[in-house]
Amino acid sequence: MSEKKHLYILWTSADPVTADKMVFMYAINSMAHDWWEEVTLIVWGGSTKLVSENEAIQRRIQEAQEAGVQVTACKGCSDQLGVSEQLEALGIEVQYLGVSLTNLLKSNETLLTI
Repeated sequence: MSEKKHLYILWTSADPVTADKMVFMYAINSMAHDWWEEVTLIVWGGSTKLVSENEAIQRRIQEAQEAGVQVTACKGCSDQLGVSEQLEALGIEVQYLGVSLTNLLKSNETLLTI
């Protein structure tokens, strides 16, 4: 069995401390220390609203992107919250993710849920 090289982080928590001290800390350090070759942060649910409203979290998104973390957001959530354009302006790829998440799960990809 080959070693997995891509980490997906499904971030649904609206808690800013969890975002800063777990989501971003681990994602950024994973790239900085080569723990994973690729890291994709999936913004979904409550985290969508947090990103749209919190400037400190927006700065952490930028830091993660600069470290090489791919950031994508659920379009269904962001459309319902009216923040899709705001997320796109932050360089976040906004797309429907239900099928993609299902495929990740069915493929046994490495998925960390927070």
